[in-house]
Amino acid sequence: MLRDLNNFYINQEEPNKSCLLALRNMILEQDKDVAETKKYGMPCFTYKKKMFCYLWTDKKTHEPYILMVEGKHLDHPELEAGDRSRMKIFRVNPKKNLPKKKIQLILKQALDLYKKGIIKIK
Repeated sequence: MLRDLNNFYINQEEPNKSCLLALRNMILEQDKDVAETKKYGMPCFTYKKKMFCYLWTDKKTHEPYILMVEGKHLDHPELEAGDRSRMKIFRVNPKKNLPKKKIQLILKQALDLYKKGIIKIK
């Protein structure tokens, strides 16, 4: 599993590779109970074994994004629902500096859904 995850990042082209690795670190640093696994061929991050967010790249633009599993509960102007009823994405331009404060705010709000019991953890 670890090899598969590492290969996902290694096989990305720059600047996506550096961007995705930085996002990975930001997500994992949010809480000691955040862990990484792989689901549907993409890196999936869990909080106490409950799916929390994914990292992926847009099929058309090839730019990275963070997919928030419980995005419908999050209210941030840069989160996009698109045709999704539950999930929302936060797009990241890999050619610019990461908007760290925005990303950390969104990740904190998402984790709070689990910590406060809004999203039940089995």
